[in-house]
Amino acid sequence: MKVLIVGHRGYIGPVVANHFQSLPGKVEVHGIDSNWFEGSEAIPFPSDAFASETKADTRDLTAADLKGYDAVVQLAAVSNDPIGKEFEGATMGINAQAAIATAKLAKEAGVKRFVFASSCSMYGAGSDSLRKETDTLNPLTAYARSKVATEEGLRGMATDTFMVTSLRFSTACGASPMLRLDLVLNDFVATALRTGKIEVLSDGSPWRPLIHVEDMARAIEWACTRDGERHVEVNVGSQDWTWQIGQLAKDVGDVLGGVAVEINTDAQPDNRSYRVDFSKFEGLAPNHQPQKDFAQAVNELAAQVKAMEFDGQDVRGSKFIRLNILRGLVGENKLDKDLRWS
Repeated sequence: MKVLIVGHRGYIGPVVANHFQSLPGKVEVHGIDSNWFEGSEAIPFPSDAFASETKADTRDLTAADLKGYDAVVQLAAVSNDPIGKEFEGATMGINAQAAIATAKLAKEAGVKRFVFASSCSMYGAGSDSLRKETDTLNPLTAYARSKVATEEGLRGMATDTFMVTSLRFSTACGASPMLRLDLVLNDFVATALRTGKIEVLSDGSPWRPLIHVEDMARAIEWACTRDGERHVEVNVGSQDWTWQIGQLAKDVGDVLGGVAVEINTDAQPDNRSYRVDFSKFEGLAPNHQPQKDFAQAVNELAAQVKAMEFDGQDVRGSKFIRLNILRGLVGENKLDKDLRWS
C-alpha cells in the first residue's frame, strides 16, 4: 500500500507514519507539508519513516502530486480555535477549501481512499446526552465551522472506486515528535512539570472526549484499508477517555504524584462542551479501537516534556504552542496574513 499524508509534519503525521511502519505488511508512506513548524520539534523528526517528503502548500496541489497513491490522508489544517480566530480566512481556505480540492484531485488521480481528519468539536455546545453522527451540529468556532464545511463538501464525492472517510476525532493528546502543548491534556502535564501545579483556565465543568495520537493512527489505518460503505462519517474515541475538564486535571495530577490543581471558578462558562457516542466506530472498526492506557500516556508525555528545551520560556510562551510560531513567522514577514510563505 502506498499512502500520502498531506500535512505530515504536524502533530499527528509522524505518529501515523511510525504506526504504518510497525505493521506487518509493507506500507510506503510519503508526505507533503508547508513546513510551518520546522525547528519546533520536541525530538528529531522521523524522516526515515517516509519514502519521500515534499515541501508544498496544500492549496497549490495538483492531480499529478497525488497520482499513484492508494490512499490520501488529509491532516493539513490550521489546528485549533485560537489560531482559527486570529487567521479565520486561512482557516477556511486551508481546512475546508483546500481539503475539498485535494479530495477532488485525488479522485481525478485515481486514488482509491480519501481520509479526512475531522473533529468532534463540530458538536459545539451539546447537552449531557451523547452526540451521534446524525445529530444536529453546532460549531462555535472558525476551526469547527471549517470541519463542518469540509464534510459537507465531501458528501456525494464517494464512488465504488473512491471511498471517503471523515474521522471525527476527539481532542488529541499524547507524546509526538512534533509535540503540541496547546492541547488540554498536554498543557496540564507540561504546566504541572514546569510550575508544580495545574491551572484550569475554565470553571472545569465542560465535557470533552480525548484520544491519544497513537489511537488516532490506528483509526487512520482502518480508514485507509476498510471495506464497506463508500462514504463514512464517524466519531472516533471512547467513553473511557471522556472527562469533565476539572476532573481531567485532577486525574493528571494524581498520575504525576499528587500535583495541586487550581480551577478558576470565576471563569466565564466555556460553551464548548460535548459528550459523544462512539458506538458506530465500535461497530465499524472493532479491531482498531483505542488501546492507550491513561496513566501510561501521561507518564510517557511527562518523560518527553522533562527532556525538552524551553529556552527559559513558560509553557504557554514556548515554541510548542502553534499560535506562537505562526505569529512569529507573520511578524518576521516570513508568512503573510493568509499563512503563505512570503
